[in-house]
Amino acid sequence: MRTITAEELSTLLVSGDIRPVLLDVREPHEFAYCRIEGSLNIPMHTVPERLGELDPAAEIIAICHHGLRSQMVADFLENQGFANLVNLTGGVAAWARQVDPSMPTY
Repeated sequence: MRTITAEELSTLLVSGDIRPVLLDVREPHEFAYCRIEGSLNIPMHTVPERLGELDPAAEIIAICHHGLRSQMVADFLENQGFANLVNLTGGVAAWARQVDPSMPTY
């Protein structure tokens, strides 16, 4: 499994060459407070029952607050046969620090 930094993800998104699925696995109240634009919110505990909403062939970048929950979800998805998984190192906290200082933090 690969990892990506907030700055690398920002560059990827700005380039527009590839549009990965930004899978935010935080709880709905966290997602409502702050998120990376275009993210899909599927809370960690609901991922197993919502697998059908994800394309196993798509590039999926897993996102959470600091990177732990997203790593666990990416590991789970990999075990389910998803092959193109990336974890956002440092999560939305790193995004707020390194890319978008106007993003609310918690």
